[in-house]
Amino acid sequence: MTQEKERRGFEDLECYALALQVVKQAYGLAKRLPEIEKYNLAAQVRRSAASVTLNIAEGYGRYHYLDSLRFYYIARGSLTETLSAFVTCEAVGYLVSNELVLLRNLVHSALRSLNGYIGYVRKQQRGQNEYGNQLLREDQPLYHITLELPPDDE
Repeated sequence: MTQEKERRGFEDLECYALALQVVKQAYGLAKRLPEIEKYNLAAQVRRSAASVTLNIAEGYGRYHYLDSLRFYYIARGSLTETLSAFVTCEAVGYLVSNELVLLRNLVHSALRSLNGYIGYVRKQQRGQNEYGNQLLREDQPLYHITLELPPDDE
């Protein structure tokens, strides 16, 4: 008797799995960076890499495709930011020989997969029948500011 694989949602996406590999590499690299980088480059590479997986998950959880795409585009930007952090680490001598090539290949694989998923979501247009082609937005609050000038001291 065969058991059907349990669906886990965003965790089943190839782009998510690849992004998770990027996160693991980023966190491993951050651990190896010198103490002087603890609050700078190490923190930034961790944040940018984690942003990828978090935004893919959030986009997956949105109903309207345009809302989902917004988060996938942010994830794509965070992937390129993570690559830039890897390049920076290489430029200042924090990577071992050939490490940047492997990291770059991984990031580009994740980008290709995410771009493919973005194309799929765009074609599906989930939520279009219910809400049309407009991005869902809440009305912006109105703020009224009254300036009171100090009295003249004459």
